Amino acid sequence: MATRSTIAIKTEDGIKAIYCHWDGYVDHNGRILREQYKTAEQVNALIELGDISQLGLDTGLTVAYGRDRGEELTDVEPMTFATIAEWVEGYAGSWCEFYYLFDGQDWIVSKGNKDSAGCFVFDFLEVEILKEIVN
Repeated sequence: MATRSTIAIKTEDGIKAIYCHWDGYVDHNGRILREQYKTAEQVNALIELGDISQLGLDTGLTVAYGRDRGEELTDVEPMTFATIAEWVEGYAGSWCEFYYLFDGQDWIVSKGNKDSAGCFVFDFLEVEILKEIVN
């Protein structure tokens, strides 16, 4: 069964994001993002692939719907959102369980949960990986 996620980068225009179908949990996609996609250039190259089936250790090993499966890029192109809330809500309908955001320096992640004020809760990806180790 798929563990869906979305991978995004903060830009001057808001949030630019793609969908990822497989292995979205922190111990897989989270670790790969933290260890292999450390710069804005690397993250932008990943996002420019459009929606992906599976995240690889680099963009060449990533399975992209458009490049590798021949789907029309207009159906799988990256999406831009004005705010983090719009991004999370926009992918909730795709049954995403994890929301990864690169802010230019650090990765943060959310499970789509909100706090008592109605704001989406994010933590540093490194912290979430450590929680996985402890549990």
